[in-house]
Parts: sequence; C-alpha cells; structure tokens
Amino acid sequence: MLRLRCKAKNGTHLMQGLTQLSCVQELKDRVAELTGIPCEVQKIMVGYPPSSLDLSNGDAHLKDYPIKSGDTLIVEEEKSKPKPQPSASVTKGGAMDGLQKELSPVLARRVVPADNSCLFTSVFYVIEGGVYDPSCAPEMRGLIAQIVASDPASYSEAVLGKSNEDYCSWIRRDDTWGGAIEVSILSKFYKCEICVVDTQTVRVDRFGEDAGYNRRVLLIYDGIHYDPLQKEISGSDTPPQTIFSTADDIILAQALELADEARRKRQFTDVNRFSLRCMVCQTGLVGQAEAREHAKETGHTNFGEV
Repeated sequence: MLRLRCKAKNGTHLMQGLTQLSCVQELKDRVAELTGIPCEVQKIMVGYPPSSLDLSNGDAHLKDYPIKSGDTLIVEEEKSKPKPQPSASVTKGGAMDGLQKELSPVLARRVVPADNSCLFTSVFYVIEGGVYDPSCAPEMRGLIAQIVASDPASYSEAVLGKSNEDYCSWIRRDDTWGGAIEVSILSKFYKCEICVVDTQTVRVDRFGEDAGYNRRVLLIYDGIHYDPLQKEISGSDTPPQTIFSTADDIILAQALELADEARRKRQFTDVNRFSLRCMVCQTGLVGQAEAREHAKETGHTNFGEV
C-alpha cells in the first residue's frame, strides 16, 4: 500500500487505496475526486525540486514511476490556452511590473496555535510540505522519547538536564515545550536541516548544518513560540513551498529580514523578563530562569504567560 498525500489549491489530502501495481488512470481518478481537477488537465509533480510526471499512458503501473510511499504529489490544473501577453503600452505603464511583483512568491509566517506543542506542529507542517495537523504532536513526542531512550549514552543527564528516563516521561506530556534538543533530534530523524530564526536576536540557528542534508526547512521563534515559514503567492491557488535546498542562501537572508521586521515591531518575548504563572500552584514568576528553578524545586512544569 502506498501512503501518499496530494496537495492542490483546495488543500492537502491523504490518498488511500493505491499500490505499486495500481495503474496511472486509478491515480488520476483519485486525484480528480480529491481536488476537483479533471483527469485530462491534471499536472502532477513529485520530488524536490518538484518535477512533472508524464502520465499519458493510463494503463502503466505506478511502480514504473518515481513515486514512493510518503511522497506528496503536487497537483495543478494545466491550462489549455496560454495566457495572453500584455501589450507594450501596459508594460511601459508599469502595470506588468506590478503584476509580476504581486505574483512573486514571498516568505511568510504560517501561524499555529500556542498550545504547548507549537514546535511539533510547526516541524510537521514544514517537513510534510504544508500539512497542518495539530494531532501530530503526541506521535512526534513519542518518537523523540523512543530515540532518546534508545541511546542513553548520547542523551545523558548532562545533555538533557534530567535523567534519560525522566526526560522520556516528561517529553511525552502535552503540557511541556520543545526546544533546541528536540529540534536537533527531529533534524537527524528527518535528515533535513532545520533553521530556527530568532526574532529577538535576529539570528539563524541551523540544526543539521554539517550533516550534508540537501533539504532545508524554516521556523521562526519569538522567545516562547514557534511558527513555520513558507513561500507563498498572495491571492494565488498555488500551494505554499516549505522545503528548500540547503544551497539556497537567499532564503536564509529573507528569513532574517522577516525576523528583523518582527524585532522592529517588537513581536518577540524577552524570556529573561516576561511574566509567568505556574498553572499548578499559581506562583508568579519572572523569566525563564525563575521558571526553570521553580520546576526543579517543585516538579511543576506547566506555565502560562501573564
């Protein structure tokens, strides 16, 4: 059974019931059901960077194509007629330049809920090519716990700040926050460079930078909350892009520009000064250091920002 996703202008869908022995026409019929795009005008792309598949032979089997379980198929409608070119007068008037600028993809923040699992939701979103699924957090927490438990030498108390066993129990809880340790683990698991752009310091922390990965995803961090970054075309039905090449340094520069803009607007939380309340005993605290000390003394780890 092939586990596939299909991403089109109406969202991302799970595709079930197909195998390597399914024929191309079955795939196209399933895509039509999910996206509303008729078979004869479907443009189906796969891989990174996405490349178009020649699906003209409806009787061919999927095993003869570069489609594997876990892939996300990008589907667009193939326009039968070319778009008319603008007249010279329009171009001279600058309208064409404005249109091109409007249709140029820009890097933007995709906001996810602040529910203690924003890191996991954000990583899943970018890794899966724009799939928003807040229910993924327990599975990702469990994955991290399994990886840590399987390698107590690498994930010792000195690294984790608590015993390996205590950490594994802690990270599985839905009231704990992920951070650098978890990003590092997920980068290795997905074999993908994860870049975290900090809006307070306007810097990029690159996890997996020296591992030789060819894929890169981006998160933005404001001191307590993570959101995914994606390239999108405003007002367009084109699906957003969340996975980039590690050779693309322009995307890092754009991410830093976005972080700097957020800093100028003071869209960040100073973790050394922000006010917190322990949601277990209602004690008032200031900053990350006090919260960490309170957690060590009491075992309470559920905090809310005041």
